[in-house]
Amino acid sequence: MRKDEPTQTFKPNRREFLKLGGLATAAVIGQALPTVAGAASVSPANPETADAMPTRNLGKTGYRIGIFGLGGQAALERAHNDAVAGPLINRALDLGINYLDTSSIYGGPERWSERYLGQVMKTRRAEAFLASKTKERTRDDSLRMLEKSLELLQTDHLDLWQLHDVGTMTDVDAIFAKGGAMEALLQARDQKLVRFLGVTGHHRPDSLMEAIRRHPFDCILMALNGADKYHFSFMNQLLPLAVEKQMGIIGMKVPARGRILSSWTPPSLEEQKHLWEGVVEARTPGTLQMREAMYYTLSLPVSTVIIGCDTIAQLEENVQLARDFTPLSESQMAAISQKAEPVSRQALFFRFFERT
Repeated sequence: MRKDEPTQTFKPNRREFLKLGGLATAAVIGQALPTVAGAASVSPANPETADAMPTRNLGKTGYRIGIFGLGGQAALERAHNDAVAGPLINRALDLGINYLDTSSIYGGPERWSERYLGQVMKTRRAEAFLASKTKERTRDDSLRMLEKSLELLQTDHLDLWQLHDVGTMTDVDAIFAKGGAMEALLQARDQKLVRFLGVTGHHRPDSLMEAIRRHPFDCILMALNGADKYHFSFMNQLLPLAVEKQMGIIGMKVPARGRILSSWTPPSLEEQKHLWEGVVEARTPGTLQMREAMYYTLSLPVSTVIIGCDTIAQLEENVQLARDFTPLSESQMAAISQKAEPVSRQALFFRFFERT
């Protein structure tokens, strides 16, 4: 498959969608979509991307996105980590990554992730599609979050602003209530502070499905990995609904913060409790190689996957995997999923947090 190979538009029924090999991936690789009015003149462009890795449509945004993007956690959320974070972001752009993800809550109250990205964006903003998020559920609080995000990111606009971690119907109702966060997203888009709108989630598919029924979001960021089908699956109904709506689909939690990988060494149970309150305990390493984990998610109809990196070596490994990617067959997908089953709870730890 060529890096930008066009294929037919894909609108699956549920039976067709379960065939998760090359046809599913073709859904998002797709043929070129109409450009959103005005978007082409302001779209970022990394000149290295086309030769670095395959690209796919980011839904109907008119943007061609590399199949691997840099997540805003890992090294980018650690305090006083400038010596690692800055070179990592610059190297990502040099390697052709053209999608950068962050959030107003990454790195705690100091918002380290946005700070580090801002130090690079002040000189390289035109090279990356920049996405951030609001965890707030009201209009006013979300607008305050956005104002600070723009300041820290050293830019006058975001390419994508997202509702962070929509996990329950309570979240959905608050967001769409009078004075809710949805009003902030629409206002920010009208004022050209953001170009596109999105929603994100890890916890349950039902709330995300309701959110994208209530508003035609441009993008959705959802947790998808090789263990997905075993607990509150997003692949079953949420992913096909997003494909049907021609959304840009970004996969996250691909290595599950390492917990799905055979190379991962579990911290002590005490340390795990400190890092993740209420998290599912992990007593053993995972079962997948990074190649299996990434290729499984990329063989689904996603636009890209985002992965946080701790080191430049990890970043370079992931870019090389993206460069070499070809879609897995249905039997290969099934084998990887079966291999992940013994560690499925720790690989889907984010679906077991208590929510209100």
